[in-house]
Amino acid sequence: MSETVVNTKELGEKIVTVLKTIYDPEIPVDIYELGLIYDVFVNEDRDVKILMTLTSPNCPVAETLPVEVEEKVKSLDLVKDAEVEITFDPPWTQELMSEEAKLELGML
Repeated sequence: MSETVVNTKELGEKIVTVLKTIYDPEIPVDIYELGLIYDVFVNEDRDVKILMTLTSPNCPVAETLPVEVEEKVKSLDLVKDAEVEITFDPPWTQELMSEEAKLELGML
């Protein structure tokens, strides 16, 4: 029995692609370009941990957005399990947004 070797970098890229399909309901930019994703960890067992933040602790989607992220990442065939950890350290600021997001929101 050969265990499928997981290319964690490739899987990480697939996860980022999925994250780019999830939008903050108040801002027409995906959560990845907004800079809400601080880190994506993928281990050899295909367990994924995503460290993310929200635009504010009182974000109206504080309950639903992490669940949506988990569900969408878990929907990838290669992902065995996914867990989202929310942090406010460091707090999100507009500086974390990509150039693309700033351009889209007319900030450049």
